[in-house]
Amino acid sequence: MKRSKMMELGVGLFMLAGILGLVFLGLRVSGLTLTAPSDTFRLEANFANIGSLKPRARVTLAGVTVGRVAAIELDTDWYDARVIFELDAELEDRLSRDTTAAILTAGLLGEQYVGLSVGGDPETLADGDTIRDTQSAVVLEELIQQFVSNLVSD
Repeated sequence: MKRSKMMELGVGLFMLAGILGLVFLGLRVSGLTLTAPSDTFRLEANFANIGSLKPRARVTLAGVTVGRVAAIELDTDWYDARVIFELDAELEDRLSRDTTAAILTAGLLGEQYVGLSVGGDPETLADGDTIRDTQSAVVLEELIQQFVSNLVSD
């Protein structure tokens, strides 16, 4: 009888460890964390087309994740998409004014994210500044449409 109770306790602890592992894995995959956010600063960029970019998408610099997309809204002055991202505070006053932001796709049909490329201007971007040089998302449907229309016209 006592051995049966120990077995049940062991199975229960094993199940609890499995559930905690799944929760941890889910948080890591989704990009959410249970820790307090580190110091960040905000930058903005306007794009003519953001494709399927979503809030919480990653922002990379040389392939390294340095921030997340905080918000996406419509710029009613220019009718562009305004993307606001939060970057690691250690990059503040280190990104040059001619930094470019491009919406890239991970793989052929993967998630979309923002890729930053630093320029050579000695002046730097500060909290709340806007990145002027941007490249919109490449939309696969538009590429296919162009390819088909070129085939038909030839």
